Amino acid sequence: MTIYLKQLNELWGEAVYSLKPNFSSPIGPVCTDSREVVEGSFFVPLIGERFNGHNFLLNAFEAGAKAAVVSTKFSTKVPKGCLHWLVEDTLEAYQQLALLHRDNLGSPVIAVTGSTGKTTTRELIRGVLHPLGSIASSFGNNNNDVGVPFTLLQSNKKDAAIVVEMGMRGLGEIKRLSRCAQPDIAVITNIGTAHIGRLGSRENIAMAKCEITYSLKPNGLVVIPANDPLLEETLSNCWKGRVIRVSLTETQLSGDDPVTQKETPRDFSVGLLGVLNLQKGFVNVNGQKFLLPFEGKHNAMNFMLALAVAKELGVSFEDLKDINVKVPWGRSQRFTLGGITFLDETYNSSPESVRASIELLVSKSGRHFAVLGSMHELGKYSIPLHEKIAELAVDVKLDGLVIVAQGEEAEAMAVIAKQLSRMAVVSTPQEALKYLYLWLRPGDIVLIKASRAVKLEKLIPSLTKYFSQT
Repeated sequence: MTIYLKQLNELWGEAVYSLKPNFSSPIGPVCTDSREVVEGSFFVPLIGERFNGHNFLLNAFEAGAKAAVVSTKFSTKVPKGCLHWLVEDTLEAYQQLALLHRDNLGSPVIAVTGSTGKTTTRELIRGVLHPLGSIASSFGNNNNDVGVPFTLLQSNKKDAAIVVEMGMRGLGEIKRLSRCAQPDIAVITNIGTAHIGRLGSRENIAMAKCEITYSLKPNGLVVIPANDPLLEETLSNCWKGRVIRVSLTETQLSGDDPVTQKETPRDFSVGLLGVLNLQKGFVNVNGQKFLLPFEGKHNAMNFMLALAVAKELGVSFEDLKDINVKVPWGRSQRFTLGGITFLDETYNSSPESVRASIELLVSKSGRHFAVLGSMHELGKYSIPLHEKIAELAVDVKLDGLVIVAQGEEAEAMAVIAKQLSRMAVVSTPQEALKYLYLWLRPGDIVLIKASRAVKLEKLIPSLTKYFSQT
């Protein structure tokens, strides 16, 4: 931690104290939880719907906090004589601290957002930047107003770069996160329909995602997929700086001979083009073949976005032969039980990610089954978007589909999916098990995917127990 007390006077005005401290001394770590305070900590009491950190100011100082920032509304809660600064909003102050620390470090910051694939792309970027040294990165769900500053504050001078994921549930949120991180590189994975129920349209979703450029460094870079007219138009209204577009073209060649870009005409606007051999699981870029860390065309595009970041930061593609990438549970996970392959995508769901997962599913040999839960936060578009997923299941001729949903979404999908030879509608994850036990046999492959609230991950222990014994 390299923030000094005198910098806080410059940031928030004169501190409140009884005994004048040594303003040339450093502080840290920054803590928002009084239970994690150690000697010399700087305490930031955040306020949530069900908690108020100001109620723990005394605990923090008794545990060794050196100073705190305090909301003017709760100044009376500060223990007598304790060093503190008064501000209107402690969350904003927390983000200001993170930016101050980020500037002191001087490491490049890469920010990632998009409707789908944020976490996977974040981890891919972290993986391809490994040749530079230690890489600080968001983890878990630290992609919001609290998580982004937390990630920045956890980084240190040993880190060669910092990768932060930026999520949102409405307009203005990513703008705040951009102001907090002031990224050098911004990556937008795609513009889909996730959260369309909250934002009302894809146009508004595009506006929200492009807020990532709000505090992008003037000489910074935006990395986007090519050939998205909505993203291009929205981005042009808020960013006049450099843009790298990445693109994929597919080849059906099954051999191991390197595929070169000469086989496909190159769009003049594309900064990085990959030739994808989905059958063999590799992509060729500038004559160099990369084995893909994750399956599927959508993950190949995420990998291309990461390569563009690596190229910008001076990483040699020759140093990327062995890329170690791990993603959190419920994302791009594959496991086999009793000869049956399961694709675990239980963490979350959106129309675009379901479509990509089904395309991956049917690209595999064997019979194809899916357990699909409802997709949330789609608002007035929910019924037609669920219907499109059912239509896709019919078009690709799934061998079986279990719909885990209730109400109109369940009815809409069932009307269409009844054309399949095996189809069932259930209201809870556990009810899906009896159909899987009945239908599945060795050689089958099963996709499991739904929005987070459906909790389809509850199926995994039961499936493991049953099919491991079968």
